[in-house]
This record gives sequence, C-alpha cells and structure tokens, in this order.
Amino acid sequence: MKKWYAFFFSCLLAKIVLAQNTDVSVYVSKTQQSAVEAAKVSLNTSSTFTDASGTAILKNIPLGSYTLIVYAEGYAAYERRVQITAGNKHIHVKLKPEVTELKTVEINSNTQLLRKNSEARNIEIVDQQFVQRHLGGSLMTTLDRLPGISNIGIGSGQSKPLIRGLGFNRVVVVDKGIKHEGQQWGADHGLEIDQFATGEIEVIKGPSSFIYGSDAIGGAINLKPVTIPIAQGIGGSINLIGKSNNNHYGTSINLFGSNRNWFFDSRITYQNYADYTVPTDTVNVYNFPVRLHRNRLRNTAGRETGLHFNSGYVGKHFKTSLHLSNSYAKTGFFANAHGLEPRKVNEEEHDRSDRDLLLPYQRVNHFKAISRTEIKHETSKTEIELGFQRNFRQEYNRYTNHGFMPAIYPSTMTIPINLERAYDKFVYSGNIRHNFTLTRHQLQIGANADYQDNSVDGWSFLIPGFKQFNTGLFVYDKLMLNNSLILHGALRYDYGYAQFEKYDDWFLSQIVDGNSTIYKKLNRAKKFGRDFNSFVWSAGVNYNPGKFNLKANLGKSFRMPIAKELAANGVNYHYFSYEKGNQNLNPEVAYQADFGFGWTEKKWSVEFSPFYNYFPNYIYLNPTPYHDRAYGAGNQIFEYQQSSVMRYGAELKVNYQLLPTLNSEFLGEYLYSEQLSGDKKGFTIPFSPAPSALLNLTWSPKINSKLSNSYLSIDYRITAAQNDIVPPEKETPGYQLVNVQLGTKLSLNKQVFDLNLQVQNLFDAKYLNHTSFYRLIGLPEASRNIILSLKVPFKIN
Repeated sequence: MKKWYAFFFSCLLAKIVLAQNTDVSVYVSKTQQSAVEAAKVSLNTSSTFTDASGTAILKNIPLGSYTLIVYAEGYAAYERRVQITAGNKHIHVKLKPEVTELKTVEINSNTQLLRKNSEARNIEIVDQQFVQRHLGGSLMTTLDRLPGISNIGIGSGQSKPLIRGLGFNRVVVVDKGIKHEGQQWGADHGLEIDQFATGEIEVIKGPSSFIYGSDAIGGAINLKPVTIPIAQGIGGSINLIGKSNNNHYGTSINLFGSNRNWFFDSRITYQNYADYTVPTDTVNVYNFPVRLHRNRLRNTAGRETGLHFNSGYVGKHFKTSLHLSNSYAKTGFFANAHGLEPRKVNEEEHDRSDRDLLLPYQRVNHFKAISRTEIKHETSKTEIELGFQRNFRQEYNRYTNHGFMPAIYPSTMTIPINLERAYDKFVYSGNIRHNFTLTRHQLQIGANADYQDNSVDGWSFLIPGFKQFNTGLFVYDKLMLNNSLILHGALRYDYGYAQFEKYDDWFLSQIVDGNSTIYKKLNRAKKFGRDFNSFVWSAGVNYNPGKFNLKANLGKSFRMPIAKELAANGVNYHYFSYEKGNQNLNPEVAYQADFGFGWTEKKWSVEFSPFYNYFPNYIYLNPTPYHDRAYGAGNQIFEYQQSSVMRYGAELKVNYQLLPTLNSEFLGEYLYSEQLSGDKKGFTIPFSPAPSALLNLTWSPKINSKLSNSYLSIDYRITAAQNDIVPPEKETPGYQLVNVQLGTKLSLNKQVFDLNLQVQNLFDAKYLNHTSFYRLIGLPEASRNIILSLKVPFKIN
C-alpha cells in the first residue's frame, strides 16, 4: 500500500510541475502589422527565431516573470518584463525601425535599470558614451566619477581601481569573461586595459567571491565585449584625442564587419604624452625640496599602444568568438621620487625635453587570447571561456649599489645593467557555466580554474618566482517568486595552491659571527608551498513593487594571500621602505551586509546604498620600529600582519529633472574603516577615501536636425579632509573641484561627427588626493586639463 501511495504522490507531483510549464508564442511584426521573419526572441536563457509568419514558439517555459528581448535586423531592440501565466502565453511584439546611422546597438537606460533591479548586489552600468563624456587618462580615472569608485593614480596614464576603499588584489577586473591578471599587487602598477576597446562596463560594489573567486572580496569590474550587430557590412570609427596638460595626442581606429552569421571587430589605439604639469613649482620629496621645471613632473611622459582583433560566428543555437589583444606601454617614473638616491638626479638632462623618456622608466606588455563559446539548448544554455595571458613587466633604473652590492656592476652578469626588476607572468584560465530553469528557479552552476607561472629577473629583489593554481565550483539560484520579488542564493568552494622558489642574492654579503667574518650569498626567499580552501555563500533579495525598489545581500567572502604578502623580502623604491612577507598568513575572510533602497518618479529618483563589512583577519602592511641596513640607507621595515577590521559606509544618488532639457544630479559617498585588533588597533586601513559629494547640472538642448544629443554639463565636487589615517599616511586637507563637459553630434551630408570637450580642474585648484600613489611626498594633482575628442563613425557598405 505504501508503494501505491508513493507512486500516486510522485505522479501527482509530476503533473503539478508539468502544469507549471507552458509553451509561449511570440508574434513579431512591424508597426503596420506585417510579420518580421528571423527575429531573435529570448525569454531569459531560452531563445529562438521567428518563422516566415513572424511567430516564435518557446517550449516548456515555467510560469513566472521574465525579461522578453527581441532583436531583428533593421529594427530597434525591444525589451520589457512579462508575466507568463496560463492565461498570458501569447505575446504580440511591434518593432520600430532602427534610426541610428550605423544601426549600432546602444545601451538603453531602461535596460540598465532592469538589470540593476534584478541584482541583489549594488552595481553601476556604463557604456562607451559615458567613457567619451568623462574620458580620463586611464579607464579607472574615467570611472572615478561613479559613487563608491576611486583610483590609485600613478601619474597621467596609469591607475588602479578602488571599490569602497578596497583595491589591489581585493578587486577583480574581468575582461570578456576572463579575470585580467597583471602585476596588480604593486601600488605603482597600472591596469593594462584600453578603455576605447570596452563595451558595456559593469561595476559591482561589494564582495563578489561567489561568482568571480578569491580576489573579488572587495568587488569586481566586468568589461563586456563590444556588441557587433549582424548583417551590417563593413564599418568602423576613428577617434582623435588631444589633452592640454601633458600635450597628449592619440587616436583609436576601429574597423568591423558582419554578415548574417560571421563578424569581425578590430581596433588600433596609440597615445603619446609628455610630462604632466601640477600647480606648484616645488615638491618636498621626504623633506628634500625638488624644483619643477615649468611645473612639469619630470620623466612622467609615456607611449601606449593597443592592438585588438576578434572574430566569431553567430547561429541560432551556437555562437563562438576569439578575442586577441596586445597592450604595450612605456612610461616614466617621476625621476626625483624613485630609487634610494632621489637627490642624485640629473635634472638638467631631464628638463631638456618634456617628451623624452629617460631612466627610471617601465615597459609593460600584456598579451591576451580569449575564446568564448555559447551553446543554447532547448531550455538551457552553456557558456565556455578559455583564456591565455602573458604579462611582462620590466623596470629600468641606473645601477646604484647599496649595502654589500659591488660598487661597479660586474661584467660577468647576464642581467642588463639597467634592469632593476622584471616580472614575467603566464596565465592559463578556463570557465564553464550552465544556465537552466527549474519551475521558478533560474539556476547557474559553474567552475573556474587558472594556473600561473611567475618568474622574476633584475639586479634588485622584492618577491621570488612562484607557481599558483586556483579552482572553484559554484551554484547560483535566482528564484522568481512573482513579478516583484526575487530571491538569490549562492554557494561556492575554492581551492588554491602556491609554490614559491628559492632565491639567493647574486652578490656576497659580510657576516660577522663573534671573531670570525665570512662572506656568502644571503638567502632572500626559501622554497615553500601553501594551500588554501574555503566555502563562501551569499543570500539576497530584490523587491520591486513599483516606484519603490529594495535589495539586500548577506554573505561571506574569501581571499588567498598573494605572493607579496607571503614572500616579499626587499626594498620598495617607491616608498623608501623595506617590505617583509609572512608565510604563515591565513586567508582573508569577510562577512558583508549590503543594502539598496530606491524610489523612482517621473521627474526624480533617489538611490541609497548602505553597507557593512567585517574582516576577522584583514592582511595589511605594518610599519615596525626596525630599520634595514643591509640593502639600503636604513629604510624602515614593514611586515605583513593580520587584524580584525570593521568597515561601513554608504552611497547616495539623487536625480531631479528640473526642465525637459535641464537635469540635476547629486552623488555622495562615505566610508569608515577601523582596525579592531593588532598593532594598529583604532587606526583605519590604507587608501581609505575621504567623504565626498558631487553636484551636477546638465543642459541637453534640442537645437536642430544637424546638431543632436547636445549637452553642457558641470560637475562640482566637494571632498572632505581625510584625518582618519594609518602610518605612514599623512592627513589630507579637503578640496573643491569644478569640471565641465560639453558635446554634440554633428550631421553633415549623412556623415556623423561626435564632438566632446572637457575641462578638468577648471579653476586650476591645488589639491591633494588621499588615494594617490604620490600622496606621501605631498605631490598635488594635475593642473587644469582641456580634453578634446572627436569620433567619426563610417560605413563602407
């Protein structure tokens, strides 16, 4: 009898589950009711194409709330939320003709809002239009305008991201699905990304380890590929850029092509800039006054090139693409603030030209190959990404002996005399994800793995060579309870292993033991290995009943210690310090609570995003009372330690439409951090941004048919003083800054010209940025900078 009950119950359950699924028909037509054939119709992960009658049938779709997206050649993209019920499974979509000159797919603000409202984490989404309007010296200075986002500036062309005050290996940059791997552990190491070659940019504020793995404990920046519409023939664009502060000139040329199934996209970027100027003629480098010739920061010129090519195939159920890129930069270090002898700089030689590159300088080359494949099944989708990267970084400087290094560089050395340090990294990566629906559940299961081989070179030592392997498995569930309520849950397991190589000095050091004196090559790094593993989790909710929206996310994140934290043992020439790793460090763990509250009316909207983090074992570089005498002029020794840390803060965004052509915006951010244990108990953590607010007024007049998308925008930024510091940081006074942007789209004889003009630091204010790489020497930020950019799109056929 029990078996019959069990059989009856299982049949009843199966019937209930099947009853919750249905076939959905979507009829696609023009506005005059004529059918559109071969339109791509998608309901979340399910998609198909319309037949000759304009009808698409999506089979076995669970009842619930979905995002319906329809794409067709020659028509504007269609997107809206739909509720699939037993009585609502026949949908009629009317497409409007595409009116853009090149039929390019542009990011729609409603699409971005829909994406943000379906995520439990706080995210910001921008596109190339945002990049053109706020173009900075690098991608991260461009994104710096977003609330909660800042950067560690390293001169005019290099910077690295900070999300809510966390950076370095606590923020992951994902490029076309593959984690970008450079030498991000160094404060003076920039991000090797060409900002002209990015598509949509998604900034995830807060821990994202459950998707991206260990290093995403502070957040992630997801750089998506440029969307190439199908059947567009040959086209492209030419970008021209000029900047007044450092006599910058550059170009970025794009060429793309596509038919109904195949496409290619290519880009060449070149930038050339001179030493940049600051609003002062003297800077004190560790109490030594340095005069600046014509206010220029000597030897900060640079050259950058970017080569990009991708090609692929798009079918009904299968698409694949291969992306190749190579980024190269040769940039100088501020000559008076690099090395252990900043006074021994031939300033006359440097000041003969503001565009030459003399010692010290760096060369960085980053090659990347990424394969992306998507396979669509009847009710699911599989995504596979494979990547190879090589990051080769070389730092050049005049040979200067310290400690027991020989006064004259030996002729027998195979290392070039000016090669101070070199880091060579090979990275092999792979991701796989499978997306499917189960009744109201949108599930994703996946795995990531990467292997690194790192070698070092040069006559100076900081970290040893090492090999590293990381892998992770995760499952993510998005439960669509109804059109307004979404629940999120995720679990992930990570495992990582690092093996460090032995390193001995290439020169002999004197060792006195009692009455005996011996000379030997000192060991700087021992051969050792460490492995780490952790479970992380995340749970969240979205509630969007109408004008009001709420999101909340709770979770645990994890980060493996990096090579510098475990095995460093050398002089940091940029900070005049001696850094020592700690091979007994435990992996970082963070617990977070992240919230978002929003209200949207016709003329105004407000978003408030508070957060709280707790690290029981945050890793930081702690200054000690000891000084190194063997490898430099008595540099203070810093050692990596761990302490518990509390962090909380919030971002506020308010938008108000004053007039149909006049919009105002307020962006505010606040962060507080405190170490709760250890030698620096009661202090904050390094690079904590000061509270700031940005007021914006944008006028978007409708002029005539030849001038469209015109705008005039003014940013007024107020940044408070940062007096909450940790040694060796210095207090930073507050400042006020005004930036102006204006632009238009000019149409002449069917040719379009996109013009954008910026004036950064309009009133040439002299101010210090607390998160700048050069803050410790009291170097102010760049003087007034006028940036002019022109984009000329073209179509061949």
